[in-house]
Amino acid sequence: MFKAMAALTTPLLPEDYLSLVDPLWSTTELRGRVVGIRRETARATTLTIRPGRAWTGHRAGQYVRIGVDIDGVRHWRTYSLSGPEGDENITITVQALPDGLVSRHLVDDTAVGAIVRLEQAAGDFVLPSPVPAKLLMVTAGSGITPVMSMLRTLGAHPDVVVLHSAPTPAEVVFGDELRARPGTTVRHTTEHGRLDLAELDTLCPDWRDREAYVCGPAGLLDAATEHWAAENDGRGLDRLHVERFTPPVRSTGGTGGTVTFGDRDVDVDPGASLLEAGEDAGVLLPSGCRMGICLRCVVPLRDGQVRDLRTGEIHGEPGDLVQTCITGATGPARLDIS
Repeated sequence: MFKAMAALTTPLLPEDYLSLVDPLWSTTELRGRVVGIRRETARATTLTIRPGRAWTGHRAGQYVRIGVDIDGVRHWRTYSLSGPEGDENITITVQALPDGLVSRHLVDDTAVGAIVRLEQAAGDFVLPSPVPAKLLMVTAGSGITPVMSMLRTLGAHPDVVVLHSAPTPAEVVFGDELRARPGTTVRHTTEHGRLDLAELDTLCPDWRDREAYVCGPAGLLDAATEHWAAENDGRGLDRLHVERFTPPVRSTGGTGGTVTFGDRDVDVDPGASLLEAGEDAGVLLPSGCRMGICLRCVVPLRDGQVRDLRTGEIHGEPGDLVQTCITGATGPARLDIS
């Protein structure tokens, strides 16, 4: 039937007509329509998005890639989902960063009715099944976003302790909802914007017996890893789950260079990743976490060498798979972009 329709509608496909009627009906590209916008703080805004029919749902704590077109260039970014599992719509909560091209676009320039591109939800910062009887959530700043998805999914869980930090009361995302939740402590710490883990024994005396979920700035995650590792000869880490949504620190130095993405030459600055440079030049590239974890950004290297932005190591042989989000240029190179 579909082939017959395609023959009748050539050179357009039935898919093209469906997309004209409703972009969410597309069967080749997952899209979503913004159906609600709510300001959370001076910098944070929640977007409610109705996903297309191909959306397969998400687990609490996962993230989604959002694609938006800005000045004719499509940019992809990854955001944690803040809504509960099973909702018809999905929600992302975006902090508008001063130099954040996409975050500022989503917060300042996106209106109800706007169409965005989506990818399926991903990520393993999720609750196990069955849910543990005793939970501890430690968050700071926007790290509350995936944990809020968990809390909204859990509902009235009988034994969950939430410790959340923010620089000021006005900067607490979901502040009213958090403060109204039993077992939640909201702290305002101007020095680091995060909890001093030495206070755990006072704030949550049985923290060692709880499954812990920690999300926030890299400093908090590093401190939590060290703190839990010091317990039970290192086996305390078995109860710790962290979500790192900040990119790794980049090494200094490097020369940059001209990289050919398929048939397009792009000048890559020494400190830029191949992914950033390609996207800024309008090249459509696969990506995911943008932190070197998920391996969704890999593309084959045809020739030349590249530089690992984390270590400064120069490497590469024809056919190697390159993680573009954590790799920079070091002279000319060519990538196989299909």
